[in-house]
Amino acid sequence: MNKLIVITGPTAVGKTALTLEIAKHYGIPVINADSRQIYRELKIGTASPTAEQMELVRHYFVGAKSIHDYYNASMYEQEVTELLNTLFGSSPIQLLSGGSMMYIDAVCNGIDDIPTVRDDIREELKRRYQEEGLEPLCEDLKRLDPEHYQLVDRQNYRRVIHALEICYQTGKTYTSFRTQAKKQRPFQIIKIGLNRDRQELYDRINQRVDDMMSSGLLEEARAMYPYKDVNALNTVGYKELFDYFSGRWPLEEAVERIKGNTRRYARKQLTWYKRDESVTWFHPSQQQEILNFISQYE
Repeated sequence: MNKLIVITGPTAVGKTALTLEIAKHYGIPVINADSRQIYRELKIGTASPTAEQMELVRHYFVGAKSIHDYYNASMYEQEVTELLNTLFGSSPIQLLSGGSMMYIDAVCNGIDDIPTVRDDIREELKRRYQEEGLEPLCEDLKRLDPEHYQLVDRQNYRRVIHALEICYQTGKTYTSFRTQAKKQRPFQIIKIGLNRDRQELYDRINQRVDDMMSSGLLEEARAMYPYKDVNALNTVGYKELFDYFSGRWPLEEAVERIKGNTRRYARKQLTWYKRDESVTWFHPSQQQEILNFISQYE
């Protein structure tokens, strides 16, 4: 049976370097599962693979879309499964790597059939957000779906509102629509999780933010500022700098907020992944052990 190796883990843990080595070992491409690296305008702030790395190994779904394109996990699921049908014709082992929880879940388990929201519910929640702000909506979500409240990015008003829309539309929790029967895939999925000691991970996150700033993140964000309301830009690293541009806080505070919000996102990723008992965990330095683990399935 064909095998899909899935490499995941929190941001800045070291997925890219290890993924490149595994891809080179098997002579296969990398299917990117980072929902923001898909956008060609967001290179520095998403830590996209460099031109040199992409020359070494073929990458799919890196820089393939514009921030102005509509794109979601359901579209990603369809495109990746179609791509895999082709790639498995060349090699029985393929590789997907990234940290976007919903995108990985879409490929491995499929997207649930979530109802279409009525216009009146959507407009009412939009009105409440404009008049009351995000905090009361988060409190509603905490009351109606405490499980999803713990996982959702509570700074991302679109995701909070969407979950509430489903709660109000159906009278059920949003979580109940995320736990439907898994789709059966015509390939075996081997999930590998990467993790580090918490302080080690936090130090890497802080250093990566500093490196991004040195590499031109400020200029990249400034070029994106006119489009700050585009959904793709509701992203750590950009939204904090947008607030700096608008005068909300000084640059030093914006950078510290990027670091803090990135650390918070890493904790959220780990909470999500730890619920999946099919993930086998390694330190990124255990390359040979990981290759040995994969070889058991060949």
